[in-house]
Amino acid sequence: MDLDLISNILYAMVRCGTPLLLVALGELVCEKTGVLNLGQEGMMLFGAVIGFIVAFSTGSLWLGVLLACLAGMLLAALFALVALGCQANQVATGLALTIFGIGLSAFVGSAWVGKPLTGFEPLAIPLLSDIPLIGHMLFNQDVLVYLSFALFALITWARLKSRLGLILPAVGENPNAASAMGLPVMRVRTLAVLFGGAMAGMAGAYLSLAYTPMWAQNMSAGRGWIALALVVFASWRVLRVLLGAYLFGLASILHLVAQGIGISIPANLLAMLPYVATIVVLVLLSRDAVRTRLYAPVSLGQPWRGGH
Repeated sequence: MDLDLISNILYAMVRCGTPLLLVALGELVCEKTGVLNLGQEGMMLFGAVIGFIVAFSTGSLWLGVLLACLAGMLLAALFALVALGCQANQVATGLALTIFGIGLSAFVGSAWVGKPLTGFEPLAIPLLSDIPLIGHMLFNQDVLVYLSFALFALITWARLKSRLGLILPAVGENPNAASAMGLPVMRVRTLAVLFGGAMAGMAGAYLSLAYTPMWAQNMSAGRGWIALALVVFASWRVLRVLLGAYLFGLASILHLVAQGIGISIPANLLAMLPYVATIVVLVLLSRDAVRTRLYAPVSLGQPWRGGH
């Protein structure tokens, strides 16, 4: 393969990995506080349809992104009310939220399927975009990809250098001790859930306003579930989430790469690779359950009420 082909593959890898990165970062923050939200797929789709409708109706892509984030936060608030406020089972609540989000997005977007929209265009950064191999990959993307880079850097800094980076794991590891120290456990968990919803909504907006500027039912194609597996695969570490997102993004485009270089493997078979990779990762992780529990927040998925 020549240098231009490799550069284009890396460019596509970043684009495909961006929605996974956004969702996984939001879920990482959420799970660090001990809350397991399985509703990412539903929040992504609802954010995607709301973002598309707003952008199509108003002509403002950024307003679409903002409303998509708010849409994701709205469903996340519903999850917080049921799972945190009413102490319902987090797994069941998250699954119900996904089903609800899929159905609601299909209902809301039924009249908008297939309508054309001019989405975010690539924005080349002068000089940097001319760097061989990585210039096209990193510095010739659309603004939402650049925003994902910034959010990754911000979360990494907050995790390692700020007081917030101590509060989140304290709440997730031992909420009783955190409460005894005066930390507002429920408030921290609720805000983390809302942040995760906003990130999922933004990922949905990326799909409908940048990656494929249109609305189609179930256009997230299971990316919410892959992102959930990605957080575990990354052992709840921010840098590994970034690398894992782009690894899964690369797996998503291998069928296009194979066609481009003339490999005679059925395209549909290669298109299954991201989902096969997810299953393989989960199987491998299940074989080393002790190591997984070592990195997982101790109170993950466990309900908590002040004083208990």
